[in-house]
Order: sequence, then structure tokens, then C-alpha cells
Amino acid sequence: MRRITVLPYAAVVASPLPLFPLNTPLVPGLVLPLHIFEHRYRDLVAELLSIDDEESREFGIVALRDGRTVEQDGIDALYPVGTATVIRQAEQFDDGRYDIVTTGSRRFRLLDLDDRHPLLRAQVEFLDDVTDPADGLLAADVMRSFLRYRAALGGQVPDSVVDDDEQDDLPEDPTVLSYLVTAAMVLPTDERQGLLASSTTAERLLRARGLLSRETALIAALSALPSLDIPGLPPSVN
Repeated sequence: MRRITVLPYAAVVASPLPLFPLNTPLVPGLVLPLHIFEHRYRDLVAELLSIDDEESREFGIVALRDGRTVEQDGIDALYPVGTATVIRQAEQFDDGRYDIVTTGSRRFRLLDLDDRHPLLRAQVEFLDDVTDPADGLLAADVMRSFLRYRAALGGQVPDSVVDDDEQDDLPEDPTVLSYLVTAAMVLPTDERQGLLASSTTAERLLRARGLLSRETALIAALSALPSLDIPGLPPSVN
């Protein structure tokens, strides 16, 4: 059992949460398809599908740090904040593999990691999204920045496409918007992880606004698009 020290401001989960490490973080609300073929994860899916309450069919997605493995580095191989995800659909093949569709539900912070077995399990605390009435004004600014960024990615002139119709396509809730931007921006893992781990909605929106401005300016200056993949679009494999 490996342990890290954290601030005790959130409730600790009584039962260890099964973990599924990936090379990029998941954010709440994002749909993530997974192809399950390793036996440890087949057993996990079967265990979760046996639970009647769908909302309880939950396991944790946590990002791996570049160049590290749990076998060699233990908990230091993992970023400390991840997202629980819930199985929404599952199809089992004759050979025991699964295709599943999951949805990110809530963030957690790792407390203890049990790496004595093939399937990692962790004691975690779930993190609340701290909000403020003033988040709405900041969210409106981030929404405009995101539309300019999206226009730049599409090869358009950013300042010519920010209109009411485009804004209507985006969520009004500041926290939901902060996660949408976190998922949609083309960023390296450590920067996306920093957005996910932000302690408040305002902090996430402020970080996102800075990154959106930087990336939009770089695209315009270099006339080139970032080469990283947006997470969660193609099916992931274990």
C-alpha cells in the first residue's frame, strides 16, 4: 500500500475505487468508449455490471505521467487527481472481451494506492466543485475565447465568428463550460491535468482563458495547428 498526504476537506470513500490508468485525464461529463480485453478489466466490468444501481457501476480513470509505470514508480506514476466514470452501455463478445461506453461523473484525489494485485484499487476522496456567483461573468469571457480558439482551429479568422448563435451551442453553467473547454482544447497531458485539478470553477476558467489566448495566438502566428489528439474521441484500449 502506497500513501500520499492530502488536505482533508472532502469525504473519503469507504470502499477502494478500482482504477483504470490512461495516458490522458478524463473530465466529468465526457463520454469515453473503452475496449476491454485484459482479464483484470474483464473481471472488473463483470463485477460492476452485476450491480443493479447503474450509478454505482463506477471506477476511476487516472492519467499516467509520461515515462513512468506503476510497476516501477507506484503512486508516483499517477497524477493525484482523476475522474470516476460510470458504465452506461456494455457489449460482451463471445471470447469475453467487452466494448463499453462510460461517462465521467466526479473528480477524486488519490489517498492510498493498493498495487499488490493486477487490478489497482485506491482509497480516494471525492472533490466538490467550488463555485461562486461571479463565475458567470468569467464564463462568458471564456466562452468568447473558446469560440475564437475553435475558429482558429477551423482555419477561420477568430474575431469574425463570435456571435450569439454560436454561444447558444455552449453550456451556460460555468462549471460545465469549464470542463467542456478542458476536454476540447488540444493540450499536453500536464496542462489538461492542471485544469482538471483546479480547486474552484473560477480557477479552472482563469487557467483556461490564459491557455485559450496562448493557443489562439500561436495558431495565428505560426499558421499551424497543434498535433495532439483531443481525448476521448476514438475508442481506448486497455
